Amino acid sequence: MFIAFIMAKISAYLHYRQVIRELMQLSDRELDDIGISRNDIDGIARQSAAS
Repeated sequence: MFIAFIMAKISAYLHYRQVIRELMQLSDRELDDIGISRNDIDGIARQSAAS
């Protein structure tokens, strides 16, 4: 049970880092086209990892 909890946390963190990595590769114009700014990236990644 504890190991499953730890594995879920690790998986969520890896997902969070992947979203950060992908969004940071976009230019400011591309981010603007999808309606987000660089300041929003952390919150979007956290929300995505929590889902």
